Amino acid sequence: MPRTPWTRRTLTALAACVLLPLGAAGCTGGHARGGAPSPAPVGKVLGDTDGTGRHLREVDTKNAPEVGVEVTPDRRDGWDVRLTFHRFHCSAPGAGRAAVTGRGLAYLFVDGHEAARLRSYDYHLPARLVPRGTHHVTARLYADDGTAWAVHGKPVQSTADITVSDPEPSRSPVPASSPTPAPASSRSAGRVSAPTMGASPVR
Repeated sequence: MPRTPWTRRTLTALAACVLLPLGAAGCTGGHARGGAPSPAPVGKVLGDTDGTGRHLREVDTKNAPEVGVEVTPDRRDGWDVRLTFHRFHCSAPGAGRAAVTGRGLAYLFVDGHEAARLRSYDYHLPARLVPRGTHHVTARLYADDGTAWAVHGKPVQSTADITVSDPEPSRSPVPASSPTPAPASSRSAGRVSAPTMGASPVR
């Protein structure tokens, strides 16, 4: 399905979102949940790298983590990003550098440039990182050793497109008896883009 961009004219308006409906699992303020991690080697490190030069760590589809990304305009400034995980938990700070099944960090990229390394579901994306125009917001999953989780040679990730445009103020008609003009207002329109994951089509 082709990606269609959002359009936002002001941050105060209600906009649609892009959300991958995955199973309930994920980061809990930087603390991993579930059983103790296995120390056994995980997957296979490939010679191929992602766009940042980090090597891919190939795992089979059955055990592969998944990620979804939702982006909505903040009422005051910038954008609110929320991630959804399946078969993945964020590692706690100081967890070590070993790759552990279903553990690691979510890196957030804007137009291919790293914006944040996340140990939680939520992140506030500053407006300065998404000026006027269309931008690609990508969440990609990494193991604690810095390798990117991958399936079929592609990073496990999800991308949402957002388009930022200048506000278009419109003025209400001013009654003849009104001494001052009515304040300007603006509206927002939004369209949803389908997220994609490096491993398989999102359903």
